[in-house]
Amino acid sequence: MSTSYPIISADSHITEPPHTYVDYIDPKWKAKAPVLKNAGEAGDVFHVEGLKVPIPMGLVAAAGKPAEELRLAGVKFEDLHRGGWDPDARMADQERDGVAAEILYPTVGMAICNHRDFDFKKACFDAYNRWLAEYCSAHPQRLLGCGQTAMRAPEEGIEDLKAIRALGLRGVMMPGIPAVEDYDSPVYDAFWEAAIELGLPLSFHILTVREGANVVRGPRMNSFLAIIRGCQDIMGMLILGGVFERHPQLKVVCVEADAGWVPHYMYRMDHAYKRHRYWLPAGQKLSRLPSEYFAENIYTTFQDDWVAFKTADLMNWRRLMWANDFPHSDSTWPLSQELLQEHGRELTPEQRRGILCDNVAKLYAIDLSTLSDGEGSAAV
Repeated sequence: MSTSYPIISADSHITEPPHTYVDYIDPKWKAKAPVLKNAGEAGDVFHVEGLKVPIPMGLVAAAGKPAEELRLAGVKFEDLHRGGWDPDARMADQERDGVAAEILYPTVGMAICNHRDFDFKKACFDAYNRWLAEYCSAHPQRLLGCGQTAMRAPEEGIEDLKAIRALGLRGVMMPGIPAVEDYDSPVYDAFWEAAIELGLPLSFHILTVREGANVVRGPRMNSFLAIIRGCQDIMGMLILGGVFERHPQLKVVCVEADAGWVPHYMYRMDHAYKRHRYWLPAGQKLSRLPSEYFAENIYTTFQDDWVAFKTADLMNWRRLMWANDFPHSDSTWPLSQELLQEHGRELTPEQRRGILCDNVAKLYAIDLSTLSDGEGSAAV
């Protein structure tokens, strides 16, 4: 079936060019700004002072490569998809994949979320937000950026929300761990209310929580299976910690952690609450089942997850949002339309339109009339 509506990716990425932080950072941080360096056989890497391992470029823009060609290192920046940093080139990338618009997240900025120096993180994210706003301004209807906040303090976080909104960005990517207490603490209540008032969806992306002391068991690939757990932990904390009880209008996006697991996770939360609700802190009560908060307040993005389509009726599919993850190695680009045709064949037309277009458009207040020229329409 051919769609009469634009297809929107709810999670795509930019690739920070070498000058992103050096040129846009507060001058007092310029000497410590993240910078791209050539590491010989390891290829080009982003060096971030304070991170033990430089960020290689191999997988951050490997969309479309066959599995046998994927490698972590040994790649030069000029060999990456130009659309990652050139907004005009990005238009051709979107059209090749049948996508009309994208919600954009960082690449290097994901790793900086795990930096332990919150002052450094603040400087980097402010620089990134300025660069991203400039990138998106070239095609503001089709490039919809999510700014970053370091969350040094709830009060400063509110000012970050206002600054991100003023830049014209459409959402906010949160670091997995804030500087003050944790996100279920009442000290963040004013922050959540500010996000609601400003109409800025808040996102928690995979790989933005520092790894603990857990040792990967078995082959290295086993660590890949653990990636989504950081997001799951945050969603559980927000629900069981009463954040949505106190702020029923708050909308949070669980990004790139797949969605096929959601029905069982909702069951598991309800089971835990029914049997062990007295484990909650004194005075902490929920007026609804945990699954009801998940169904109403949490959106999930996914790309190559056929289970999410199969189980759409077991969750609130109005909170499901498809994404192509371009230009990362997990991306479905440039074969997204073939994948959607295969995976989405059992969806109703209403579900298909919701998951591919309407859900993300409503969340981010996207005017579909600006994308009504057929861009992103394809056989799905």
